[in-house]
Amino acid sequence: MQQPKPVNTSGSGPSGPGLTRRQALALAGGGVLALPGLAFGQQVIKDIKDLKPGEFTWHPERQPAGPLAIVVSLPEQLVHVYRNGVRIAVSTCSTGKPGHATPTGVFVVLQKDMNHHSSTYNNAPMPNMNRLTWSGVALHAGKLPGYPASHGCVRLPLAFSANLFGITHIGTPVIISGAHSDPFELTHPGLVLGSYAAHEFDDVVASLDGKKAPADWASDETYPVTTIIASAADRKVELIENDKVLASGGLTLKGDGQLGSHVLVLKGASDAAQGMHWIGLTHAADPVGQLVSDEDALNRLTADKDFVDQMSARLHPGAIMILTDLPLTPDSRTGDDFVIVDGPGDA
Repeated sequence: MQQPKPVNTSGSGPSGPGLTRRQALALAGGGVLALPGLAFGQQVIKDIKDLKPGEFTWHPERQPAGPLAIVVSLPEQLVHVYRNGVRIAVSTCSTGKPGHATPTGVFVVLQKDMNHHSSTYNNAPMPNMNRLTWSGVALHAGKLPGYPASHGCVRLPLAFSANLFGITHIGTPVIISGAHSDPFELTHPGLVLGSYAAHEFDDVVASLDGKKAPADWASDETYPVTTIIASAADRKVELIENDKVLASGGLTLKGDGQLGSHVLVLKGASDAAQGMHWIGLTHAADPVGQLVSDEDALNRLTADKDFVDQMSARLHPGAIMILTDLPLTPDSRTGDDFVIVDGPGDA
């Protein structure tokens, strides 16, 4: 449970589009200002279960560096932000209303725009927009009535959205789900989906040197978004950079039963285990869905050696691995849109 935090009211963040000089001065001076159609938000001292619409916690000092992951919990109407497996923030949100359901699944940030306006809904302002699909699903500031009310996007308090905008980058994983568990840090001996001899470990570590996840969302950032997707349904695994499938291979699944849905973010190498440190996020589209541990799911999988070799050459801190029971078809994954969708949405 989230422990009480120091009060930090909502007096920071960009002025946003269309503010008058008076409004901008009020924000710069630390005042809380009601903007038409937007909930500015307030950081508060509360357990997360007691957060009211527009309230949030924000404590990046708990974990100032490391891979970032965002989990949107539809039943809770909360957004959880994790860095290196540590929860650094929680915010209230408003997701898609009936007829405009927010899709569940695993996404990555595709585009960032601090002063975005909707091309679909009457040029409506969408400050601090982190785009998740080209069809219109995004994280952005908006009105928070206390229940799902959007056209499929995830609305956030303005102050929180500004904070979040400052730490996400292109490729940041965003999981939208009906249920989730807090991240679990695991160290996998050897190379995930494969193995190597002890004397080869130094070569694997050397391959990580100089490879860093992007520190921010700079428009000239050229580092690719690297994703590995393993499908239990297809017995197949794919290596994707940005929107291109670079390699695919066969997948061996040990034991019976489904894998569940998992997102693992690579933290780095582990000398002690001669393996890799991962941050695991287990989630389910169904709020009462069975949550299988990330470690148990990962240990059941082995990929073809050729694929493992190509994957290891491209691994870097912040790389994303997705385990799913869904087939790798256009119905569940599109290359340059979202990574994999496990629940319907009509946004």
